[in-house]
Amino acid sequence: MNQYRRINIVQGEYHVSSEADLSITTLLGSCVAACINDPAAQVGGMNHFLLPGEDSSAAVNRHGVYLMELLINGLLKSGASRHRLEARLFGGARTMRGLGDYGAANARFAQEFLKREGIPIVGGSLGGETGRRIEFWPVTGRARQKLVRTTEEPRALHTPTPADGGDLELF
Repeated sequence: MNQYRRINIVQGEYHVSSEADLSITTLLGSCVAACINDPAAQVGGMNHFLLPGEDSSAAVNRHGVYLMELLINGLLKSGASRHRLEARLFGGARTMRGLGDYGAANARFAQEFLKREGIPIVGGSLGGETGRRIEFWPVTGRARQKLVRTTEEPRALHTPTPADGGDLELF
């Protein structure tokens, strides 16, 4: 049985590796993770971003444009060649009804960014309404996902009414 070491990344992080016994994992909702590798150089990496945009806020490390650049530059510094890069995109779910569809905006950004950079998308899973746990092997480019299903819809709070019509004190 093969034993893989795992590195978990969270929002605003990325990791690049050429270690054959390593997998990179993350948990996604509306966020997107790009898993990019160069199969010939046997190096790859993953990022996890919360927002697509370009702004000068303190949360810039959670933005897709920043993390995509860090990931690609990290791969190139580790021996990857830009023309051999392959990408897999995951996440972008609409996990909260009634709010904006941030997941779709994240997915659209990632797809457009990779198209502009000339990096083909060879796999992945975007959209839907459930979160995902992703595991990526950077040397081989193998990726797998497990859908994370919610157990129930959030319920509205119900304030009980006293049966005798008396006062009710909540504390």
